[in-house]
Amino acid sequence: MGCSSGCGTEKNGIPAGCNNNGSCGTSDGCNKLTVFDWLGNMSLPDGQKHFDVVEVRFKNSRKEFFRNTNNLTLNVGDAIAVEATSGHDMGMVSLTGELVKLQLKKHNINFDTEEIKKVYRKAKQGDLDKWKEAQSLETNTMFRARTIALKLGLEMKLSDVEFQGDKSKAVFYYTADARVDFRELIKVLADEFKIRVEMRQIGARQEASRLGGIGSCGRELCCSTWLTDFRTVSTSAARYQQLSLNPLKLAGQCGKLKCCLNYELDSYVDALKEFPDMDGKRLTTKKGEAFLQKTDIFRRIMWFSYRSDPSVFIPLNVKTVHEIIAANASGEVPEDISPAIKAIEKVTNVEPNFENVVGQDSLTRFDRKGGKNKAGFKPNRNQSRADSEPQRKQKPPVANQASVQPKPANQNKPNNQNKPANRNKAAGSNKTNNPPKPNHNRNQNKPVDRNQTQQPRNPENDNRNNPPKP
Repeated sequence: MGCSSGCGTEKNGIPAGCNNNGSCGTSDGCNKLTVFDWLGNMSLPDGQKHFDVVEVRFKNSRKEFFRNTNNLTLNVGDAIAVEATSGHDMGMVSLTGELVKLQLKKHNINFDTEEIKKVYRKAKQGDLDKWKEAQSLETNTMFRARTIALKLGLEMKLSDVEFQGDKSKAVFYYTADARVDFRELIKVLADEFKIRVEMRQIGARQEASRLGGIGSCGRELCCSTWLTDFRTVSTSAARYQQLSLNPLKLAGQCGKLKCCLNYELDSYVDALKEFPDMDGKRLTTKKGEAFLQKTDIFRRIMWFSYRSDPSVFIPLNVKTVHEIIAANASGEVPEDISPAIKAIEKVTNVEPNFENVVGQDSLTRFDRKGGKNKAGFKPNRNQSRADSEPQRKQKPPVANQASVQPKPANQNKPNNQNKPANRNKAAGSNKTNNPPKPNHNRNQNKPVDRNQTQQPRNPENDNRNNPPKP
């Protein structure tokens, strides 16, 4: 079982590794606690041999160091068989070369110590098959071990099980608040699974790093991807950053305070050095005493309120607060702290300028025509149409079309005011003796609308003056 991403080629069932200097971006196991080998593409000086110790990663976050005594060509992502307490174990190479020296120095391990075990060989197909079979037994073994621990009445939580590569040994990881006598549990588990059993207690943070998960930020847990040293996190880190002391928001999946509270703590501590210590202090003015309400650290603004009117917040910059404190220390009492607001308002009260990126669209453009909307008001069609259509720029008339004007309907017929209307156009009228309506010449200069739909002819109206013969 080599690199699960499949980026490494195989020769005779042996994975060749991806040779990516530890920068694999896959989502399975290749990117867990990886270290970028920035010396991987550099050649060694003449006469210097490659460092014979490699870093090997096992299940989850467990890493150990092994000596390459056989001078094998190992790359990041290779599956290898290594020496174990009894038998052999299977792991993946996570780091090679000169950077392994820095890792040994970080873990306080001597280069020449005999405690470093050996690398046997690159994994063969038989080793990979046995390793996959051992990994398939881990989940059922953990559930069965939890049931046995409950029957024995042990106050412990089994969180993970890791089988050795040759299926001869299993390590049970558990968490407990107090010391647990698990001697009887080891006997029962050894008889149940026919393997050698090792119990190893871990903390809550180590449990979260082994199991992994998604944090409240939406990304993978830091402890399961890159964080290896777990520093102490206290509630003072939340106070410096002015966070609400809510245990549900400050605690991670391990139940402890989040490790990310320490990431930006140094920046907040450095910024707070410029602020005066207002613990128990007040700003004394002739109008009254003002006390601190809240602080904006990075904008360097402090809000104060008078005791007579605590609902009004007065912003002051750090320099002004220092001047008022110095004046009070020398016995001077200023008139008021409100005049200092003008310089702050120019910076703080900046109104955002929003632009209409959609266009000049009306809110009533989706209203039903001819009806009433939900509010009970009848929309104005002309107004909604004018609001919905963008204002078009009027183009200058073309030279060839400047003299072309719409021809009036009654230009050649000036004496048609008293002429009766056309009978064929009076659709729907069954009366034969109706006198023609006078035309007040309202539409005399109105152009004819050729696109107007003509009404259908009524055959009854064509024969209204010609009654049928008896």
